[in-house]
Amino acid sequence: MTEIEKKNMSTGKKVAIIVALVVILIAGYFALNIYRLYFAPNITENQKYLYIKTGSSYDDLLAEIKKKDLVKSIGTFTAAATKMNLATSVKPGRYRLKKGMTNRTLINMIKAGNQDPVKLKFQNIRKKENFAAYLASNLEADSLSFINVLDSTALISKYGFNQDNVYAMFIPNTYEMYWNISPVDFFERMHKEYDKFWNADRKQKAASLNLTPAQVYTLASIVDAEALYDKEMPIIAGLYLNRLNKGILLQADPTVIFANNDFTVKRVTGKLLQVQSLYNTYKYAGLPPGPIMMPSINAIDAVLNRDKNNYIYMCAKEDFSGYHNFAETKAEHEINAKKYREALNKRNIFK
Repeated sequence: MTEIEKKNMSTGKKVAIIVALVVILIAGYFALNIYRLYFAPNITENQKYLYIKTGSSYDDLLAEIKKKDLVKSIGTFTAAATKMNLATSVKPGRYRLKKGMTNRTLINMIKAGNQDPVKLKFQNIRKKENFAAYLASNLEADSLSFINVLDSTALISKYGFNQDNVYAMFIPNTYEMYWNISPVDFFERMHKEYDKFWNADRKQKAASLNLTPAQVYTLASIVDAEALYDKEMPIIAGLYLNRLNKGILLQADPTVIFANNDFTVKRVTGKLLQVQSLYNTYKYAGLPPGPIMMPSINAIDAVLNRDKNNYIYMCAKEDFSGYHNFAETKAEHEINAKKYREALNKRNIFK
């Protein structure tokens, strides 16, 4: 091989090496760019969730991401979003943001509408407006939207309820649902839960008491308001059922408190008992028009499985333990009531 041939070969090798290095650098650049766009952690830990409101556009989404400082690099996110056609597939919802999340993961999550459901747990809520406020604090719709549904005669009558007893449709429990569920869809979901709860066994027990499920719920709300301890609930339920069956006024203090709309009251006396309301069971016979709160499932089942006793009267124990003294006769009750009144007076509790 001549010297010229050797030089040409050496030059060729150098050129090949240089070309190979250039190719490697270009490939590395593109690989790094792809990694930064799709696979590098880019989501910050500033927020636990990304909320995309119903009707939001792609620009609305970008504005929310910038406002909440949800990504480290908005440039790589928008570039990845453009290549993945996010603008045509923005789905509303509540999306869980996790440490180390990439653009690709978040974008795919939004496009698929893969939300993290909200857990709703409700019990012992007194009024519809309180319930609507609770729902609005956990779901997308505002409280007025929920109130409008709860007060919609057309909707609630469709399921056999009215504005007084519609509360009875909501069985207190823990439920999972999507953040952007509409008020109407929420209502219909709750009615399915109501139908599931009121199975054949519970319906049969209610019928044996000559009560509808809504009436059971109303009585359970009184029982729950009276009982501090679950084990007393069946006894109290039995007592009130005795009064109902004998046509005796229920005279349940919690209904008077509800009628007066003053939940700070500790002693129901005098003027409070004169309130003109169908919820005042000292004035009006039978059950009130609807529940005075959302009772627990334990309270509902306590009514359905009430203790078969002969009690007509009850009074809180004078030791303020939260338990009650029960009585079958007026004379027995007066003794118990006197003890309790004296205990209240000693503690200067007059209202």
